[in-house]
Amino acid sequence: MSGQKPSLKSGGSPQSRFQVDVVTEASSADGCKPPEEARGRSRVVGFLDAGALGSAMDIGLPPDVSYDPDAARSDSVSLHSTGTGHTHVSDSHSNTYYMRTFGHNTIDAVPNIDFYRHTAATLGEKLTRPSLSELHDELDKDPFEDGLANGEEPSVAEEAAAALRAKEAKGGTIKFGWVKGVLIRCMLNIWGVMLFIRMSWIVGQAGIGLTIAIILMATVVTTITGLSTSAIATNGFVRGGGAYYLISRSLGPEFGGSIGLIFAFANAVAVAMYVVGFAETVVEMLSDVDALMTDELNDIRIVGTLTVILLLGISVAGMEWEAKAQIVLLVILLAAIANYFIGSFISTESKEPKGFFGYQSAIFLENLGPDFRDEETFFSMFAIFFPAATGILAGANISGDLTDPQSAIPKGTLLAILITGITYVAITISAGSCIVRDATGDHNDTVSDTVNCTDAACTLGYDFSICKEGGCQYGLINDFQVLGLVSGFGPLISAGIFSATLSSALASLVSAPKVFQALCKDNIYPGLGVFAKGYGKNNEPLRGYVLTFCIGLAFILIAELNIIAPIISNFFLASYALINFSVFHASLANSPGWRPSFKYFNKWVSLAGAILCCVVMFVINWWAALVTLLIVLALYIYVSYKKPDVNWGSSTQALIYNQALTHCMNLTGVEDHVKNFRPQCLVLAGYPNSRPALLQLVNSFTKNVGLMVCAHVRMVTRRPNLKELSQEHGRCQRWLNKKRIKAFYTHVFSDNLRHGAQFLMQAVGLGRLKPNTLVMGFKNNWSDGDMREVEIYINTIHDAFDLQYGVVILRLRDGLDVSHIQGQDEIIQSQEKPPAGGKDALVSVVPTKDSDSCPSKATSGQSSPLIVRAADTKCPLSLTEQRLLEASQQFKKKQGKGTIDVWWLFDDGGLTLLIPFLLTNGSKWGDCRIRVFIGGKINRIDHDRRAMATLLSRFRIDFSDIHVLGDINTKPKKHNKLSFRELVEPYRLREDDMEQEAAERLKAQEPWRITDNELELYKAKNNRQIRLNELLKEHSAAAKLIVMSMPLARKGTVSSALYMCWLETLSRDVPPLLLVRGNHQSVLTFYS
Repeated sequence: MSGQKPSLKSGGSPQSRFQVDVVTEASSADGCKPPEEARGRSRVVGFLDAGALGSAMDIGLPPDVSYDPDAARSDSVSLHSTGTGHTHVSDSHSNTYYMRTFGHNTIDAVPNIDFYRHTAATLGEKLTRPSLSELHDELDKDPFEDGLANGEEPSVAEEAAAALRAKEAKGGTIKFGWVKGVLIRCMLNIWGVMLFIRMSWIVGQAGIGLTIAIILMATVVTTITGLSTSAIATNGFVRGGGAYYLISRSLGPEFGGSIGLIFAFANAVAVAMYVVGFAETVVEMLSDVDALMTDELNDIRIVGTLTVILLLGISVAGMEWEAKAQIVLLVILLAAIANYFIGSFISTESKEPKGFFGYQSAIFLENLGPDFRDEETFFSMFAIFFPAATGILAGANISGDLTDPQSAIPKGTLLAILITGITYVAITISAGSCIVRDATGDHNDTVSDTVNCTDAACTLGYDFSICKEGGCQYGLINDFQVLGLVSGFGPLISAGIFSATLSSALASLVSAPKVFQALCKDNIYPGLGVFAKGYGKNNEPLRGYVLTFCIGLAFILIAELNIIAPIISNFFLASYALINFSVFHASLANSPGWRPSFKYFNKWVSLAGAILCCVVMFVINWWAALVTLLIVLALYIYVSYKKPDVNWGSSTQALIYNQALTHCMNLTGVEDHVKNFRPQCLVLAGYPNSRPALLQLVNSFTKNVGLMVCAHVRMVTRRPNLKELSQEHGRCQRWLNKKRIKAFYTHVFSDNLRHGAQFLMQAVGLGRLKPNTLVMGFKNNWSDGDMREVEIYINTIHDAFDLQYGVVILRLRDGLDVSHIQGQDEIIQSQEKPPAGGKDALVSVVPTKDSDSCPSKATSGQSSPLIVRAADTKCPLSLTEQRLLEASQQFKKKQGKGTIDVWWLFDDGGLTLLIPFLLTNGSKWGDCRIRVFIGGKINRIDHDRRAMATLLSRFRIDFSDIHVLGDINTKPKKHNKLSFRELVEPYRLREDDMEQEAAERLKAQEPWRITDNELELYKAKNNRQIRLNELLKEHSAAAKLIVMSMPLARKGTVSSALYMCWLETLSRDVPPLLLVRGNHQSVLTFYS
């Protein structure tokens, strides 16, 4: 078959997987001739057949690949793992086997999850499907000419080896399931110290009913947040980073970066808060047995420091050790909770004076309602309880260490909320049913006066009425350790307190570095990249652990967390609010990419959850809420300003698209109105950096006002490389963005400028966002080039008028095109500031013969913009090139005091006047004054000036002066007329000197020729252009910019050469000149 094997690559090149074999689907093993219909079909080299199987090495299979010739026959071949490290190939037809397709000789690939991976991961290797060019291009075209979009796909052997490596790597990484990774962590974080030392006090103050309401309110907030977290977590693969990853990938780096930083900091400080809570309990126990080392405050610092060092050691030892420690702490905590409930059923007389009587209906009814004391309120109780419910993200924070985050986070988080919520409610009802609010602890306080004693304790034989005067130490309100009194074994409650505090501290100590590492990897904040490095098989953020340890230790040594604690709670709540808002935002954007597998959420419920979180922030502590919001806002503004180079497909982008589409559709239903007219410019500039002055000037009057499209007509003789075009388009748009020019870049392919401009003027735009003004550069060296180019140039102007476009032409003395100057971007930057060494610049490096000819001309000899290093572009510039470079940047800087001279000679609808007004409205031209020049008669100069002043004042356009030119029709100077005659001479037809037939034939061949009749007919107009140039030099020689009505040439009557001579004569040797002609529809109005 080798003789029938046409190769897509030239002979002698290494074998490609896209080489072609002619095969047949029904030939026998002995190699009989294939039928006609099978000829020319191709298959990938490496597909198996009986004749080619020979040995595993013949087809490039690894030694551990086994072939089973007796397997059931099918139309496809499967390559799969047998579980023993071997790759097994199932057979297909008698002599043709397909590994990626089904019964067709094609390199087209069937759907495969590995094609959709971003990068190689432990869950599988990234594969690349055949590119469109590989399937679609002609056979004689090298499929690798453009390069593959995602790199070359590996061979079968390489894929098998990669899968084996991935399997080995996966086996060495420790991952957690939903119970160990999420459920246990969330329960330990939610069952905080609040469970044992504050829950009973809240029941005493708020009563059973309101305490359950507080728990339900907190549970509603956390449940909604849990549902939102589940929705985001199941909308794609979740990497490490927890809340930061969820928010940043949903709302973008601005919100994600701000929340990520404060969330990591809050977790770090939370370590200190939990450790200090543990240390206070230990020091209190030491104080009871008179075993203090120094004093209480310093003992808290000593115990706290030793504790956080121990926790750091557990964390650094690895996630597996940390998980084992969490399980031990959970067992202790569960034992303590069970110990309390068992003890609540064991009532002893010794505990009754302290307020514990067992379950009694009288106590339940008495404690059902609130009894707020010491100026406490329902909201103050809620503020104290809610931090106990802020541990719901403990599992999500280690998302990178979960086996299946998409499944684990929803199940573990929601079940933890349910279990802990039920536990809190059960303890509330239990404590409120068996413990009275006040008790003296004295056995002698029995009932003696049944008339005045009305409390529940009275019915049980005790009189604690003296407690109303204060001073009692027992009961729900007075004893924080009352749960220890109720429990069957008191020390186990202390162990539960230790377990709750240490488990929460450990979870925070692990969460903070993980979140911070994910934030640093994304490089949103400069200087933090050092903390992105991970160590070991689990990529442990050891540097982040040390940083978290230092932050926690600093706050432990302060030992005063009363101020920082509310801010921590608000940081967590801000994260919850943004998670809820992310779901609402993503649902509102209606992006096709938003399709979470978790369906039990609603965008309006998520919005309500976000609002609830914000309300709770202010309920807990209003000043802390303000501080939190200010910090989030400051970080948001910083990230927005820095604009990190990331693209995560956030819902913000989706919503912007939705809004833009909606507004565009709404605009199409509204008729244009003169008051809302704005110049929307199609600028024929070629590559954006070829004519920077043109773009900068247009940007000065369209920025934040109208549309600007930088258009490029590309004239090529060879087939364009579409991949290069796509990359080039991106580079050009980035150049515009870098220069802060608010414009879109687009290009078309055409045989000449005129046809390309026609395509652009007809097709560019969307609804009402469509250009209405064509902007071009003046064709400086037109007289030195091919006159056919001039014909095309002038006809482009005629086409614009035919399509009802306004036309604007800019002329600078030194020209506009700088593309022939190598490294011009770098040279300009080096003039502005010292070179930073080796920056990339977008430049066109191949010089063109006709440097200023066509604004967007790109012949086949021109190169596309290339990335050129500054070191490669340092070459001496001629004086002309230096002048040209300086001129190209003159509109970039702020213009000082001066004038914009408006020569409004003909009424074109007002565009000639509107553009200068828009220029002076901007910051660059704000110091310039507008002077207006109009034509008039000698005997009516004052009248014409007053009429124009009235018109301008009605238009509400400020002006400094009005000049009425009464001498426009004066004959020009002789030497100027002679210069015009010399300019016209080479392009005359001279039909009087030849036969009529020959003249007609020459005119047909060269339509730009100027006939003698035409020259005589437009003699007055010729003189007017000469005279206007004299007046420009006389009145506007010092102007910063001249804006002048462009003369019109009647199509089919005035030859292109004569029209070009008019434009040349009019604009020669004057300051920057903008020739403007509107489409004669009003763009100004004085009506309100």
